[in-house]
Amino acid sequence: MSYNMSNKFQLEYWEDGGWLVGRLKGIPGVFSQGATLKELIENIKDAYRLMIESDEPLPVEIETKYIEIELAV
Repeated sequence: MSYNMSNKFQLEYWEDGGWLVGRLKGIPGVFSQGATLKELIENIKDAYRLMIESDEPLPVEIETKYIEIELAV
């Protein structure tokens, strides 16, 4: 499996039950959530460090958004 070796990734995120939920595009299985965007970014950084692997697709009915974040590699 090929991963993005730079330290910039797209964080795809959406709202679910009052939480912001997100995943890193190009890094299978890196999901997290937070009450705020700042908390989601911190949590996704932790999830990235753990490198949880999963190739499950998102349900098509979820409306997603994208921002670019920087992670230390």
